Parts: sequence; structure tokens; C-alpha cells
Amino acid sequence: MEIIKAENLGIRFKLSGHKKRYIKHTLASVVKQQKKTTMSSFWALRNVSFSINRGDILGVVGSNGAGKSTLLRAIGGIYHPDEGNIEVNGTASALLSLGTGFKMDLSGYENIFLNGVILGFTEQEIREKVKEIIGFSELGDFIYEPVKNYSSGMNARLGFSIAAFLYREIMLIDEVLGVGDHRFKKKSQDKMAEMITDGRTIVIVSHNLESIKQYATKAIWIDKGRLKATGRPEEVIEKYLKN
Repeated sequence: MEIIKAENLGIRFKLSGHKKRYIKHTLASVVKQQKKTTMSSFWALRNVSFSINRGDILGVVGSNGAGKSTLLRAIGGIYHPDEGNIEVNGTASALLSLGTGFKMDLSGYENIFLNGVILGFTEQEIREKVKEIIGFSELGDFIYEPVKNYSSGMNARLGFSIAAFLYREIMLIDEVLGVGDHRFKKKSQDKMAEMITDGRTIVIVSHNLESIKQYATKAIWIDKGRLKATGRPEEVIEKYLKN
């Protein structure tokens, strides 16, 4: 059964033509001999079509700025199509890049509840999972410190722990497979394997191509907003590397 289906999906971003006055003055002498051009919008995704079934793990590969994270946000309902359509037959988690939804002045503990509410969980549902989240993150008493005092690794560990224990039917995760030190990477990869065997539908964006090969059942390659290839992870990655 198809759980996600995109047909000629297009996401367009509008760009502001307004600049700071002092920037205009600074650049005036540089550009006065050039023809003035203004880009009012650009397509982050265009004509992207694919489908995945319930229980599939989709790996999304591509260079920086290719449109991978935009695709996750479209699946999560954050961005709406400007062209085509995308159908999601289930509830998709909107927790994307690890730690991106954290409020810096709040503690890790408070951010667990904040992110849980954003994901649509009740306070009681979050309380039932909070001990597991804290334990898995290995933050100890730091869980009660403001996250602005966390290292990037601590942020990622907490973000992964929230994603692993507060999940919906579809998990959308961005660069999750390289978090923390070597030991925590192994721990997170084991947890990922557990989630996969549970039959969850997962969409993973990652530059770690070996992890995509290991976990994904299907892959797509996006380049400059366009779908370049879709199919078995090994085949898609081979085409991507030859580009």
C-alpha cells in the first residue's frame, strides 16, 4: 500500500528584491557596468515524482542545496506544493534536522515536552516516554540545563532520542546516522535497525552513503531540485557518484 506518493511535485521559493541601502551603495560601483538582473523566485523542487509503500525506508541522496530537506518538509506538510501534489496516507513526524526545533533558553527536559507537543503528543504521552528519552540520550543532570549550553553532539543526542521514542507513522529524519561519538553512533545505528524491523516507514536524508545502502529499501537522487534517479539504493548511489 502506498503511504507517500508525489506527482510532479514543485516547491517554489519567492525571493525578496529588497536590500539594505548601505549594501546597494557598497556594490554600486561594482555592478554599474553590468546589466541589472533580479531573481524573484526559484524552484527548490520541480517535476519530482515517486512513491513508497508502508514499511519502506527511503534514502534521499544529493549534494548540498539539492532540495533534499525541502522534500522532507513537503512530506511533513510544512511546505505546500506550488505544482503537482503529494499524498501522505498517515501522520508524518515534523522533527527534521536533529535539534533544529530546540528553544535555546529552555532546558533539555523542557525541550522534550516542547518538541513532543509540536509532534502532536499529549503531555501524558510525553511523560510516559520521558525517562526513556533521557536515559537514551545519556545527558544525565545536563538534561536540566539550558540547551544553549550544550555542545552540538549533546544537541544531536537529545534530538535523536526524541525522534526515536516520540514517533508517528512516518519518520522524517535528516542526517541522523552520524550523531555523537563513536559509541553513541553505534547505539543510534542499533536503535535505527530496531525501528526498521518494527516496520516503520522512514525517509532518511544523509550524506552517509554506506548507511543509506545499509538501511534503505529504496533510494532517490535529487540534483538541483530535479529527480535524477530512483530505485535500489546501490544503483541510485552508483549513478550519483558517477555524476
